[in-house]
Amino acid sequence: MSKQEAIEEARRAGLDLVEVSPSAEPPVAKIVDWGKYKYQKTKQQQKNKRKNKANELKQMRLGLKIGDHDLDVKLRKIQKFLDAGSKVKVTVFYRGRENAHKELGFQLAERVIEALGEDITVEQKPQLAGRQLHFVIRKNN
Repeated sequence: MSKQEAIEEARRAGLDLVEVSPSAEPPVAKIVDWGKYKYQKTKQQQKNKRKNKANELKQMRLGLKIGDHDLDVKLRKIQKFLDAGSKVKVTVFYRGRENAHKELGFQLAERVIEALGEDITVEQKPQLAGRQLHFVIRKNN
């Protein structure tokens, strides 16, 4: 059908003529209600956004002098984040004179990685940035 015929048919139906694939030979067009089409497209994008929420980056902060029990609680929380499919950025922060003992932060980072076991991957190795030590982990696929 010609372009003019398609436009007239869309007018008679009270709908819009929308070009779906302009690069095809001949170009492909559809007669649709543009408002409804736009609404459905927006809803689909929102639905996809909700599904994508699980892939966000969660953050857990640890002090250098954290106790064993407190560390266990934080590790359980990290494990929940990982089970939900999120990546976790673990931050070890230094206060005052703790800055003189940077190696203790790296030891704590290794302790966390070992405690989480073999089912995780260290995506970003522990690296020092000012008064904080960061590393990112995710669950193995």
